[in-house]
Amino acid sequence: MKKIISIALFALLLNGCDDGDISVDSIEFQDILPSICPDNNSTSSLIFKLKEQESLLLYLPKEVFAGEPSVGTPLVPKKYSIDLTKYRVIYRAYNGKVTLNNMCDVIPPATPNVIEEWVATSGIIEIITRANKTPPDEANGSTRIKGYTYSIIFKDITFNKPSGPQTYESFPFGDYVATITDMPLTFVPSNAKQCTVSKQIYNFNETAALTIDNIDPSLIANASTPLNQPRTGLINDTTNKVFYRVFASPLSPDYFCQTSTPSTPAITQIWAGINGITEKESGIIEVSTTTNGNNFVHTITLKNVSLQKGNNDFNLGNAFVLGTIITTSN
Repeated sequence: MKKIISIALFALLLNGCDDGDISVDSIEFQDILPSICPDNNSTSSLIFKLKEQESLLLYLPKEVFAGEPSVGTPLVPKKYSIDLTKYRVIYRAYNGKVTLNNMCDVIPPATPNVIEEWVATSGIIEIITRANKTPPDEANGSTRIKGYTYSIIFKDITFNKPSGPQTYESFPFGDYVATITDMPLTFVPSNAKQCTVSKQIYNFNETAALTIDNIDPSLIANASTPLNQPRTGLINDTTNKVFYRVFASPLSPDYFCQTSTPSTPAITQIWAGINGITEKESGIIEVSTTTNGNNFVHTITLKNVSLQKGNNDFNLGNAFVLGTIITTSN
């Protein structure tokens, strides 16, 4: 009898020793918001969810998060097949508390250790993208894009776990919200210029440029305009083409008016002005001209102009001053 009691007591002591191991039967991360590792110049993004001793990792190519809103009614998701290389989903359990450093450090901390890992071997990653815009400005009706929400769900996903495969017919990963700060739209009016040969109108700041290509020459005439009677033209496919470009590194004045477009700095975004409807409605280029000695001062204003990239758009506002250029009479 004493021997049986001793064995039972020893087993109880073994079970009472907690080395941080956890037992996992299913993955539960519904109430946890996703995070993303900072940009490390890799071609992949790592989005993850963390619990006390668990993580759920999603690896995707960076171009998945290019900010292209979904279309359709209802919205149609983009679909990506899990392939164990570019599109990966991994669940891990640890023997201690896991933190952001365990996910994103180039050299992860030595602890905690992974004690169980489930690798998704098949399934579909579905993503619906929505642009997050500011409400129309009360003063001029302008809108700006402040970020994107990527709603991610896994369909028919199968994990290879230590005890065998486990499949979820539908597994919501959650909403990853990305903010953007790389669309500078402040330009000094006096910095605007016109190229001598191409006649392109341009203004720029450190990393962005706003241009009018193939402008109707009658808009930049060497003659004063009557008060409150500017010259007007509409954005269209052949003349008065408006573009907003964002660059990967700082611009210089030498970038413009070249015979061929320079390869550096690299362009990261191109937004095109949406064609105008009428000269009282939208997509309007307005030019007011005054004189200063032999010079003619042309103030160029974009009236109710919207810029578009793919399925995405925003409005510059009721009156957005591109800048002021000076021409001289012959």
